[in-house]
Amino acid sequence: MPILREGELDLISHSAEQTQRLGARLGGLLQAGDILCLSGDMGAGKTVFAAGIGKGWGTKLALTSPTFNLVHEHSRERDTLRLYHLDCYRLRGIADAESIGLTDILDNLSRGRGAVILEWPENIEAMLPEQRLWIELRALEPTRRNFTFEARGKRYEELVARFREQIFGA
Repeated sequence: MPILREGELDLISHSAEQTQRLGARLGGLLQAGDILCLSGDMGAGKTVFAAGIGKGWGTKLALTSPTFNLVHEHSRERDTLRLYHLDCYRLRGIADAESIGLTDILDNLSRGRGAVILEWPENIEAMLPEQRLWIELRALEPTRRNFTFEARGKRYEELVARFREQIFGA
């Protein structure tokens, strides 16, 4: 594991199952208001990782790709918080993002009503708050994925530090 700047982490997953387990670890650490941006090419593992995040968060139903609906909203048993999962692949800017309710979702986050996972966030980056966790995924081989975590803001630096502790014990 390379040591990067504070709030950064670089790691490799060797299987889809491991990718999902890593997501579950991260999902268990999420708090209301958190914004996770999953960036990477098609087939990089964004949805597999997101499914793990949902499992760790405690969603009632498994996360699946929101490609056709663009937005999936998930609840959990223990409280009224929501996990929003958006696929921004087909969005081209602020007008498109507003048309699927992103402004309302971000407002809900600011009010502590849930967290959000954005796939293809680069397509709407201008609309996103500066503070967020940006995760770049890259396919290295058919089953190996590289994850680069970049925390933007104190909350996300703490989140990456806690995630690092959980997966590496250090």
